[in-house]
Amino acid sequence: MQATPTYREARVAESLGNVYKCHYPHRPTLTARGVRRSPLHERLAARGAYFRDVSGWEGADWFAGPGQAAELGELSWGRHAGWWGRWAAEHAACRDACVLLDMSFMSKFLVRGRDAGALLDWLVTSHVDTDEGTEGTITYTQLLSPRGTLEADLTITKLPADCAGVGGLGGEPGFLVVATDTAHRHVESLLRRGAEEWGGPHGARVSVTDVTGGLAQINLQGPSSRALLARLTTADVSDGGFPFRGARTIAIGCAPVLATRITYVGELGYELFVPTEAALHVYDLITAEGEGAGLTHAGLKALGSLRLEKGYRDYGHDLDNCDTLLEAGLGFTADYDKPGGFVGMEACLAQRRAGGPVQRLVQVCLAAPEPLLYHGEVANRNCNPNPNPNPNPNPNPKP
Repeated sequence: MQATPTYREARVAESLGNVYKCHYPHRPTLTARGVRRSPLHERLAARGAYFRDVSGWEGADWFAGPGQAAELGELSWGRHAGWWGRWAAEHAACRDACVLLDMSFMSKFLVRGRDAGALLDWLVTSHVDTDEGTEGTITYTQLLSPRGTLEADLTITKLPADCAGVGGLGGEPGFLVVATDTAHRHVESLLRRGAEEWGGPHGARVSVTDVTGGLAQINLQGPSSRALLARLTTADVSDGGFPFRGARTIAIGCAPVLATRITYVGELGYELFVPTEAALHVYDLITAEGEGAGLTHAGLKALGSLRLEKGYRDYGHDLDNCDTLLEAGLGFTADYDKPGGFVGMEACLAQRRAGGPVQRLVQVCLAAPEPLLYHGEVANRNCNPNPNPNPNPNPNPKP
């Protein structure tokens, strides 16, 4: 969509017009909006969603409440009186009960075929094509450059055999690759180029399909999410029947759903991948059942603070393609013993042999709660709080 003349004409004029204005951290983009919408968009709007541009999608940032108008208010570098408290309430609801997050904008790719597992094992750091009989397993992993630097942050689900009715995910052996919205075209290109490069010498049979628009993604997160899901399906969602990092095909109402037990907020939770045409049906059932179960709608503001509180990485914010796997603290995703290795493995091993990284991503906790950090601030540690601005005692030294 960003390649269309209409988009470029509108957005370039807006972007250039804002160059010499104060770059407030929450300033919204106003042009070329409303192009890509989740199937849940109107339902979320009725709940008072404030929408912001998320890679061209309309993403719910926070909620004013049913029937309430979501107003951003005056731009500021401080805490916004109108919605700061709502953000805090959504954050707390996820920690204490259960929240619903619409994540339909996430990039989703179906990698399928006889050699799909072998291709992914070569491309990513983890071993995703595990032994036969382990279908229905999710792996958190990274995609690296040959230099060992990060290219993408992914979850890959080895699809269960019975998911054919979920947006065409079934059929040949397949994997669902999920990446952040900002890396959509980048990940798609890496998967397709990888298939061509690896498939040439191996005569491989594998296909890569963008299924982002065909699957809505509804996340239920929080300590009471299991109790709510159990009221929506006859499937066994107990800890023993549906363990962490598991993927199951379940029915919610009349819709087949791929449910994955995974979290980006550090709580018990589930990501529900629903055929787009059935998304409203499933959403209405969830919200009707959740009315008396403490279900709260949460937006992207809460998602950001929740994941940051748990130390989960966000590619494009905390990390980029200048960081190595070890510098990012993600070395645990690497399986150095899997057959054939993976792209960037030699660079990772070389850094390990050299004694490890000389720099490392860390979390910083401020002693005072008032300052708000947005991006690019310099943090000084263990330094003199009142340094002498002129260390030379002679104000007029000789040349």
